[in-house]
Amino acid sequence: MIPDKIIAASGNEGKIREIKEILKNTEIIPMKEAGFDEDIEETGSSFRENALIKARAVSEKTGLAVLADDSGLCVDFLGGAPGIYSARFSGEGVKANRALLLKRMQGATDRKAYFECAICLYYPDGRYVFGIGKTYGKILEKETGEGGFGYDPLFFSDDLNKSFAEAAPEEKNAVSHRARAIRDLLTKI
Repeated sequence: MIPDKIIAASGNEGKIREIKEILKNTEIIPMKEAGFDEDIEETGSSFRENALIKARAVSEKTGLAVLADDSGLCVDFLGGAPGIYSARFSGEGVKANRALLLKRMQGATDRKAYFECAICLYYPDGRYVFGIGKTYGKILEKETGEGGFGYDPLFFSDDLNKSFAEAAPEEKNAVSHRARAIRDLLTKI
């Protein structure tokens, strides 16, 4: 069973908003509001490992149940990059990440990509459960749409037939990698 109150181990407002919209009946508390404002070094070699690292660190400090995700964009043409390095792909922030992706994709005919999310629910007693989700699409040749965050303006969703940045939040949350990971998690608890 999912706890009534969970700390979200993230400083990313877009992720926290999506988690709150998906888990409507659970109180989601951003980690900073719960008194955790340390940087957590993501030293894992996979989305699962990084999600566990974040969830464990916050739970051990707060003594509460924690939900952490690690997610990213995996592009076939780039051999799966940026992958676990999606948030720090360029080292210069979100807009620079998108610009670097477009630069690296110049001339690419294979534009297939997917978002992957590993979400970890970590309990204060040390138990944890994972959910995994993916959503498929392709990388557009230019940014399209005003909504979303991160790579959303460049990701054309196969499910929605539009970019994630063109989708209403409820449309995106119906098919996103994060929503699918949360649904997978809920089947396991």
